[in-house]
Amino acid sequence: MRLRPLHLLTPLLAGLTVACSPVATLNTLARTNGLAVTQDVRYGPETRQVLDVYAPGNAKDAPVVMFVHGGSWTGGDKSDYRFVGESFARAGYVTVVMNYRLAPANRYPAYVQDAARAIRWTTDNVGAYGGDPHRLFVTGHSAGAFNAVEVVMNERWLREAGVPVGRIRGVVGIAGPYDYDFRNFPSRNAFPENADPEDVMPSRHVRRDPPPTLLLVAARDQLVGPENATRMEAALRAAGGDVTREVLPNLDHYTIVGSLSRTLTFLGPTRARVLDFIAARAKD
Repeated sequence: MRLRPLHLLTPLLAGLTVACSPVATLNTLARTNGLAVTQDVRYGPETRQVLDVYAPGNAKDAPVVMFVHGGSWTGGDKSDYRFVGESFARAGYVTVVMNYRLAPANRYPAYVQDAARAIRWTTDNVGAYGGDPHRLFVTGHSAGAFNAVEVVMNERWLREAGVPVGRIRGVVGIAGPYDYDFRNFPSRNAFPENADPEDVMPSRHVRRDPPPTLLLVAARDQLVGPENATRMEAALRAAGGDVTREVLPNLDHYTIVGSLSRTLTFLGPTRARVLDFIAARAKD
């Protein structure tokens, strides 16, 4: 089998949220035989407040990973990321892949509140799927990385959802926009009118006891600037946090998440970095 050069794969993977895109191929290759997959579990009353659970066969007290998809807060769907659920479940983790309400109809903080609500559902119910709610990790890509980092670092959201702020063992942000002036970008329609970045960005909301955090940056990312992770890292360090920021060579905004797939690990080490981070912190 001849592998496509990276520069040819990049435009293909750029269609991750488009019908008939390469993500469909990734999902076809992500065979779930031997896994326990439960789809469209409701964590709230709204149409988009649903999630999928991928569990290893006969899972018992396994660590738990929740993944939040990207899409500029206006698109994307959990069904596009079956390959992520399969990938983490094959590694031994009960994996929750969630949907959330989308902008512009639902602007900040609606989608962050949905993440908090999904975490509450997970802590209350994941035991029935073989997961250990006391070993919970949250990760996301792009806008989903914003949601994942914001929901954990800003203690307001977990408290409002009735989740102890210390419940999360670790956070992984993949190519996330944690610190930028959205007023200068089309994504401003995901935030309230007249909102100030100072009141919205995760880098401004780091609590005093942040959990261990991994920030992965794509060296060739042309959508989310690397300064987002640099500033997020600085904010976490100022709070005394355990944070690692790593720039992954040759990857762009799309291939960095595509390489979470077990079939695309040749593109880069995203999957290995995430799994190593979780394994080191999931020990009892």
